[in-house]
Amino acid sequence: MSVTTFSLRPVAVLSVLLSTVLTGSALLFSPVMAMTDADQPARAAVLPTSKLAGCYLKNISERVLCGTLTVPENYEFPEGATIALNFAVLPAVSENKKPDPLLILAGGPGQAATELAAMIDRIFKDVRRQRDILLIDQRGTGKSAPLSCELNHVEEIAKTDEQTNLEGIARDCLAQFEDRDLTQYHSVNAIRDFEQVREHLGYPQVNLYGGSYGSRAGLVYMREYPHSVRAAVLDALAPVQVVVGPFGSFGAQSFHKMLARCEQSAACNNTFPNLYQTYQDALLRLEQTPERLRIADPLSNEMTEVMITAGRFTSVLRVGLYHPTTRQLLPYVIQQTALGNYTPLMGLLGSTMGQSEMYMGLTLSVLCSEDLRRASRELLAADADNDFIGGRTGDAFVEMCRAWPQAERPAQWFEPVQSDIPTLLLSGELDPVTPPAWGDMAAATLSNSRHLVAPQGSHTIIGHTCANRLASNFIDSLNLANLDDSCLQQQKPAPFILNSNGKGL
Repeated sequence: MSVTTFSLRPVAVLSVLLSTVLTGSALLFSPVMAMTDADQPARAAVLPTSKLAGCYLKNISERVLCGTLTVPENYEFPEGATIALNFAVLPAVSENKKPDPLLILAGGPGQAATELAAMIDRIFKDVRRQRDILLIDQRGTGKSAPLSCELNHVEEIAKTDEQTNLEGIARDCLAQFEDRDLTQYHSVNAIRDFEQVREHLGYPQVNLYGGSYGSRAGLVYMREYPHSVRAAVLDALAPVQVVVGPFGSFGAQSFHKMLARCEQSAACNNTFPNLYQTYQDALLRLEQTPERLRIADPLSNEMTEVMITAGRFTSVLRVGLYHPTTRQLLPYVIQQTALGNYTPLMGLLGSTMGQSEMYMGLTLSVLCSEDLRRASRELLAADADNDFIGGRTGDAFVEMCRAWPQAERPAQWFEPVQSDIPTLLLSGELDPVTPPAWGDMAAATLSNSRHLVAPQGSHTIIGHTCANRLASNFIDSLNLANLDDSCLQQQKPAPFILNSNGKGL
């Protein structure tokens, strides 16, 4: 029996169980021509100080600005329950700043924008020289009436895949929100909220950055309030017409690209020969005989049992495909798992625990009504027809959604978004959840767009390629044709790590 040390946070437990996502009236599109810099007012909006107060955000040393704005939980009943939206402004460095900020649309669904502030500040430092960066916690996340599942289901990962009760976990989470109308926590209301904040702060327009689910939020913003959007950068596209949640086939495609590159690398292939068969052997053994480990939690110093199952093995590998720095570990993790050494696998799991919290109540409120209701048996079966993770991601959401309140959404919500707003679309060729084909799908109805694909990019390439510089240039100039994407095309693949000492780097 092995002993490994890492922290078992409840959010991480839910993530590994769920295999981690990303995840009223008719709505009509009104086409308009996007404003250019020449159309903008000469002076930037002066933010009303009475609406903002100095504050500090995690891992940002300087004092920034924060505020709240009260909005209805249900816009059709404005006198009813309300939500206090939390937002922050990272002020532009230049005194002669531009009037239109960059509004960050967080992913998930279920991430809080203000909790990503330090990363956003680093990635968009060039944008911030001349523009404010606006961070709004989407309703149900962060400090905006959070739908955080305060559960401790550590005991669940001591069970086999068959024994794990995801529907029960969802019911326990749901019981914490009896005073909420969870059907009001959806993408369109989120965009209504963001528009209220824009007006509240006096910005004439915003530029958008949305990654993963945030790209869908960006498309909804462009459809609902086209006059309010100057330009958009949408990364790892999840168009409104696709179903988010079943990711088996895309994960398998990304996994096989990793296997192919290892085979093409002499060092990787010599160290990990027949890697596909090694993976299948490890998977079969865990399906037949899950491995029970003892985990030492450094926060409590208590020992906890964890069951390494086929489902958890594939879940950790799938999440590892999201980023080049974890992707390069996968051949070694697969080999060591097959040999019965689970320390690398648990280390990879531990690395995912350091990510920002996912507000699972918001994740389910969005996906269960907007996506899983559209997931036909045929779609789920086709997604499950793969030799990597099968249908585990789709099945997990289907099970949890059985317990979650749902509402029928208008068919117009899921029609392709048409717009002529200047839009830069970004995709990673290796993305295991939002493939470049989805970027092409979005581009088909965005008449003033350009789609760039990074051959070595994975999920949300803004953070691990030169795409952040391209985005900054585009936001300044709105000139899509002149963007030089050679830096994306020339990026070298990250070398595979060959042993526990980091050989291969």
